[in-house]
Amino acid sequence: MDTVAAGPILTTGDIKRKLRRMAFEIAERNSGCEALIIAGIAGNGEVVAKGITRELEQIIDCRMDLITVFIDKENPLTVSLEQEVELHQQTIILVDDVANSGRIMLYALKAFLGAEPKSIQTMVLVERSHKLFPIQIDYVGLSIATTLQEHITVKTTGDLIEGAWLY
Repeated sequence: MDTVAAGPILTTGDIKRKLRRMAFEIAERNSGCEALIIAGIAGNGEVVAKGITRELEQIIDCRMDLITVFIDKENPLTVSLEQEVELHQQTIILVDDVANSGRIMLYALKAFLGAEPKSIQTMVLVERSHKLFPIQIDYVGLSIATTLQEHITVKTTGDLIEGAWLY
């Protein structure tokens, strides 16, 4: 089945501005924090997490640990972290590129629940309106209503987010 792009919904410049805005929102909500754990979901979520960390480093004065959350797509109950990091009573920002049904974000939370974090906040570059799981996104770059047949793709090259397209 061939898909035809309906068009770009975010350019590189748009993404830079949205990451900057979300960084200010995160800094405001977490003012006075000693540390933040930025946890990117492996793949594009990891790239978005690196981008928000770069923005946060310019505006907030606290330690930041950047980690990657790995989810086995075949068995989503299998979740692991890239590295050991102290999670007890820590503020965690869970980051992904697109929130569709909320499924991946829900399973990613499993990596943190046993550690009794201080808080878990969520961030996505693009949020769709098709939630099947009870996930509330705290920081959203762009919220867009789509049909179930449409898809959103975020294209990355290395640590650069090139844009987001609706298909």
